[in-house]
Amino acid sequence: MNPSLTMRGELRLNEPMYRHTSWRLGGPADRYYRPADLPDLCVFLKQQQPREPLIWVGLGSNLLVRDGGIRGTVIDISRALKHLQKRGCHVLGEAGGSCSRLARYSAAQGLAGAEFLVGIPGTLGGALAMNAGAFGGEIWELVQQVQMVDRKGTLHEYQRADFGISYRSVQAPVAGWFVGVELRLQADTAGQSEARLRELLQERACRQPLGLPSGGSVFRNPPGVAAGQLIERCGLKGVQQGGAQVSDKHANFILAAAPVKAADVETLIGRVQQQVLEHCGIQLIPEVHIIGDPLPVTEACH
Repeated sequence: MNPSLTMRGELRLNEPMYRHTSWRLGGPADRYYRPADLPDLCVFLKQQQPREPLIWVGLGSNLLVRDGGIRGTVIDISRALKHLQKRGCHVLGEAGGSCSRLARYSAAQGLAGAEFLVGIPGTLGGALAMNAGAFGGEIWELVQQVQMVDRKGTLHEYQRADFGISYRSVQAPVAGWFVGVELRLQADTAGQSEARLRELLQERACRQPLGLPSGGSVFRNPPGVAAGQLIERCGLKGVQQGGAQVSDKHANFILAAAPVKAADVETLIGRVQQQVLEHCGIQLIPEVHIIGDPLPVTEACH
């Protein structure tokens, strides 16, 4: 092997995914790779077989991994790709860093406009992939340009205009993953960014259940109405499936309120969808991504 192509990251076999999702659920991944940095990630990708399934994860905040685990390779960028840099009124961030950290960093650097990101419980890469938003803001409103990597390990740079952006949806010009972003902000001349951060964190604590494992908001908001309002209207607050429970505080959250399997959460998601469709005539679309294999029937019964 070419020494310049030696991987420097950490490779694990049969890695339990419950360690890497905010629901604390999920069976083992066949392979799990944590790159040392961006060049190492590119080296790793160059060495993968064309047919190898590659699953990209960050903080696992909008991810439900089924109990049977993942056949393929999980790439976790949340430990290495976290660098932030101020450049004038712009902030450059690697995709593995958390949205909350970027919001705090920007405010501390005297920049305004990114405060809403403190309410997004995931990485910048995940936020870019789904145009995540909170408190009335969406991340692509700030994007100047992005850096992506394809499965051959080649890096590409694109401008915002190269993407099709809509509510919780992003159409990229090529297949690949986000590894970096440049956000355009404004100078905080009034010195109010850090105060705004505190207000938003207090609002989040009042509105959202923060004490038990969850996957964040489960469903997208349909046009003109909040998903949580529809779920509450159907009398589903507090409804349980095994150890999974619709939050009493915010109905668009499903909590791991007791010992629980991913199958319980997935079943409860389906029950909520069915009830809202029957009573409100609206098909809720999950915001969380459900991946992996279910347990075989014989194992699921034990």
